[in-house]
Amino acid sequence: MPIPKNLNIRAIEEEVESNAFTFHFNQYAMRRAADWKERGFMESLIDFHALNARSKFWGDDQRASFKDWEEMEDMRNTGDRQGIDEHIMIRELLRRVEMKVMYENHLDAVVRVHYSLPPGKIGLAPQPEPRGDIRGELRMGPFAGLTEVLIPAGYVTTVYDPVFALSPDKKRYIPTNNNTPTTLPAPGLPFSLVFRAEPGKEDVILKVASAYQAASKRRVPPPQFGPVPGEP
Repeated sequence: MPIPKNLNIRAIEEEVESNAFTFHFNQYAMRRAADWKERGFMESLIDFHALNARSKFWGDDQRASFKDWEEMEDMRNTGDRQGIDEHIMIRELLRRVEMKVMYENHLDAVVRVHYSLPPGKIGLAPQPEPRGDIRGELRMGPFAGLTEVLIPAGYVTTVYDPVFALSPDKKRYIPTNNNTPTTLPAPGLPFSLVFRAEPGKEDVILKVASAYQAASKRRVPPPQFGPVPGEP
């Protein structure tokens, strides 16, 4: 079963969610204003432009998302797949592709890095990614209907927090790489390995992940919880 070259799970899901949200909010705002007008009141919150003008955002990430939604003119995914039915089929295809790899190579489980870069600060820009990038694990495991276990694999002590920048077409804000290092106190920012098996084989990945955690000794017990049995 070859993997389609245009298989773009991440981009499809994010674009559909964003476009539909903008469309439905504008519909809601206009109808809400009409209801108030019938009662003799004037409501100026009629679209995303008015919403953003009034809003106080918790961080730059939310501000960037809402400004991008404000510029959306067409809720269709131009040149891409449409509809929930196709997304369900893509999810099933992704699951079958991974199961095919496991069966043909006689694997009990697969292991991969949960995410190849440290996450951005909460409320600020996320790590920049090319359209359709799947280095994040979320679209490969849970979104494909596969159970997985995450185990600490190490710690990062120097990070480069991304920032928001205006896109070349000046229509949206995009995460951008930053060359300014930030040093974190010990033990640093953790990253994880993901252990995944076919549906119904959760006992296998629990055994494999537990064995790795015990052998690697990379888990740092949270101060308020202390070590688990067997840890120093």
